[in-house]
Amino acid sequence: MKLLKLLEQPEGKTLEFKRDLSSPEGVLRTIVAFANTAGGSLIIGIEDRTGHVRGVSNPLDVEERLASLISDRIAPRLVPELEIMPWRRTHLLTVTVYPSPVRPHRLLRTGKDDQFLVRVGSTNRTAGPELIEELRRSVRTTGFDEEPMVDLNSEAIDFRAASESFADVRKLRPADLESLRLVTEHQGKKVPTVAGVLLFGKNREQYFPDAWIQVGRFRGTTRSKIEDHRALRRYPTDAIAEAIAFVQKHSLLSAEIGAHKRTDRWSIPPPAVREAVINAVVHADYSQRGAPIRLSIFDDRLEIENPGLLPFGLTIDDIKLGVSKLRNHIIGRVFHSLGLIEQWGSGIGRMTEACEEAGLAAPKLEEIGTHFRVTIYTDKVAEPLIDEKDEAILRVLDDDNGHSTSEIAKAIGLSARATRSRLIRLIDRSLVREVGTSPQDPKRRYYRTKSTG
Repeated sequence: MKLLKLLEQPEGKTLEFKRDLSSPEGVLRTIVAFANTAGGSLIIGIEDRTGHVRGVSNPLDVEERLASLISDRIAPRLVPELEIMPWRRTHLLTVTVYPSPVRPHRLLRTGKDDQFLVRVGSTNRTAGPELIEELRRSVRTTGFDEEPMVDLNSEAIDFRAASESFADVRKLRPADLESLRLVTEHQGKKVPTVAGVLLFGKNREQYFPDAWIQVGRFRGTTRSKIEDHRALRRYPTDAIAEAIAFVQKHSLLSAEIGAHKRTDRWSIPPPAVREAVINAVVHADYSQRGAPIRLSIFDDRLEIENPGLLPFGLTIDDIKLGVSKLRNHIIGRVFHSLGLIEQWGSGIGRMTEACEEAGLAAPKLEEIGTHFRVTIYTDKVAEPLIDEKDEAILRVLDDDNGHSTSEIAKAIGLSARATRSRLIRLIDRSLVREVGTSPQDPKRRYYRTKSTG
């Protein structure tokens, strides 16, 4: 049954077919790439382009030869599972490779440099120095953002900027820079970490010139005609807000007409935009050079792309299920403290939920080159989801008198907390508006968004 399921799937990040072992280097490259990335299954005896099952002649001999090749030409030593599987009147050889705890592995090549490889989609890619070091960090379970910047001192952190970011959460004290690990001790002196400089460094662009967000609005569905673009180079917490505002500014407001009324709504729900931007900033590989985070708006979609593959050991299917593995531990912890992220692994789920509630397709997630891209399409594929409790809230607000959270909660039979969560979603979908001085204003009131004829 396991073999049958594999044969029904297309080749991808964790699956590859090979017709035979006549060109062993291709097989070995795949095994190395699987071990370095997220593991996978290699099946010998299947044409890789057509998927036709050809089988393996003399499977015991092929198994023995492959075991010898793996032992002789892959370092550090790797021991995948080799199994001969009967298939109708022939046999297949399956190679099961698990994510390695001693990566990076490399392919030994006579007369040539050894080759480190990773798996990107259905292809094997040579890993450069930055990616090799990222592989080593993944084994040590440390992030690039945790590394000390030993040539600087704690004064490299803009404490005022950090304090302003935390103003709505708590009063920041100088000692908190250490507890947040924005500053660490190294050889008897306090120095900033990479995360400290990335988030609040006074001269952050000097050390990380590519740590910014490039935003653009393109006419049509390609990049041939650009209408507007900006380079967002402020501290990440500010740049996130600027990026979201840029999306809201540019032609993502649609008009829905029904029953002689017109209602203006965002064609991409703000929660999905917010989660996509924050995820890009939190999970970007800042050790890569030459590529900022990119946000591109087209007539039919929004693309948000950050440098860095998925953390090693994870697949796109994993993150759709909520499995999380932070690349940047300190940045993630700081964003959690600021309330920008709720819990690890929940961002993709909330993004997907927001799109589906708005009647949009689930976001497309893909690894491209050494980058990760989220695409949110604006075309409706279903009617927006509004359940009975949401309908009840809207009926309460129909009188246009304005109601508090507690009043609405009493009327619909939910707790104030659950009601507030629903109100936030309805506000994000432009169905409800909030009037008050701040989210903490005890006198704030909610109104149903007026339709215009």
